[in-house]
Amino acid sequence: MATLSAATGYLVVSPRLSSTLLVVCGALFLLAAGALALNEWQDRAVDARMIRTQSRPLPTRSITPGTGLAIALALMLSGSALLLTEGLWAATAGLAAVALYNGLYTPLKRVTAFAAVPGALVGMLPPAIGWTAAGAAWDDPRLLALAFFFFGWQVPHFWLLLLRRGDEYVAAGLPSLTQTIGRAALARLTFVWIAGAALSAPLLAWFGLTHSPWTALALMAAAGLFLRAGLPLLRHPLPERPPFGATNLFACAVMALLVADALYASRGSLLH
Repeated sequence: MATLSAATGYLVVSPRLSSTLLVVCGALFLLAAGALALNEWQDRAVDARMIRTQSRPLPTRSITPGTGLAIALALMLSGSALLLTEGLWAATAGLAAVALYNGLYTPLKRVTAFAAVPGALVGMLPPAIGWTAAGAAWDDPRLLALAFFFFGWQVPHFWLLLLRRGDEYVAAGLPSLTQTIGRAALARLTFVWIAGAALSAPLLAWFGLTHSPWTALALMAAAGLFLRAGLPLLRHPLPERPPFGATNLFACAVMALLVADALYASRGSLLH
């Protein structure tokens, strides 16, 4: 998703394939993979106590911690080196995303059950990297709207997973909102964030990120469907399987609509 959001930020500004786009996407993929690998190295003891994560390479000892750390660093160094070819700002923003994810969010999970909120700041940087790599200004209000969308999307994305796996976090010794405020309260809070994320999609058109009124209508429709998918969170009893997949579908739909709109406005194709 970090790679796709970076590609979206780039293509909204410059809707065509280019070597810069490929470099930015490749670099973000490597950085994201490295950050996730480092996260697994940091959380290897916790992962061993959770059903969802106990089959990962480090808990199962398929690889040693030293090898896992080496893989993570190699991926991040490769991604940083690629980003550096696009300028110091891009490389700095990429490393800032890693610092937020591994330096803030990962240790914060052990301290507070609300770690996902500051952790969601990470999602704002990939689209900003793509945006500026395409030649647009970093202080453009349209970029702020795009970055805010990805920030708002990430929190319910994590909390919906927590609704399904909250007991595992508690068993692993991590603070969990399912224990702190209860599953029903977390479901209602998650719906509030879903509503915020849904409403931020039509705002993209209001901020000038789209050109066609049909795209604005499509964004409103996607927001409505996302809200509808979240309604079971307000019911009693709560659904056994909260609509986790809907968050990914919603984000992908919004990105696809933005790129398609940019292509339509340019009257071209990605290969032009």
